[in-house]
Amino acid sequence: MTEIKLFNKWSLQGIVVHDPGLQPYVGLRSLFVPKTGARYAGNTFHKSRINIVERLINKILVPGHKGKKHFKTSGHITGKACNAYDLVHDCFEIIAQRLKKNPLEVFVKALENAAPREEIITIEYGGARYPKAVECAPQRRVDIALRYFAQGSYHKAFNTKKPFVQHLADEIIAAYQSSPTSVAIAKKNELERQADSSR
Repeated sequence: MTEIKLFNKWSLQGIVVHDPGLQPYVGLRSLFVPKTGARYAGNTFHKSRINIVERLINKILVPGHKGKKHFKTSGHITGKACNAYDLVHDCFEIIAQRLKKNPLEVFVKALENAAPREEIITIEYGGARYPKAVECAPQRRVDIALRYFAQGSYHKAFNTKKPFVQHLADEIIAAYQSSPTSVAIAKKNELERQADSSR
């Protein structure tokens, strides 16, 4: 039986999510083209069934978004899924050339490293507001890490000559190596440090 490879290049065989909390929420279903056309939209937890690379493509379709303000935009996406698809494909090519590894394996490990375990909520008690540390839900951990990958790369690429694809590859490789140069790793560490101090 012919093996189905993502982008018809990279195999998903043998890729394992080591974090037990994230295992049900990182979709590694084999398919040629990571594009389901929002088949699962609107159904609770159904987005975790689609391939994790498609979820990255969907995050890239929202360029420059930060705090519900599109103050940094990108003219080369403009909502076109085929453009985002090509960007992720080229990014994976760069990762494969640099690390000589399966880029899907690198991406999944980077996602595990960048997913925050704790976050802060604000509770109001007697007219005063206090920060409180809470555990981050597994599906939200994946969402936050993907958002940091996309937005961090867009912010670094904004107003520079270096293309977005290079910044996205740098971001994923830095997260894979748990390097503080990664926006996702830096934000995760900051969030967990704040949560630790507000216990």
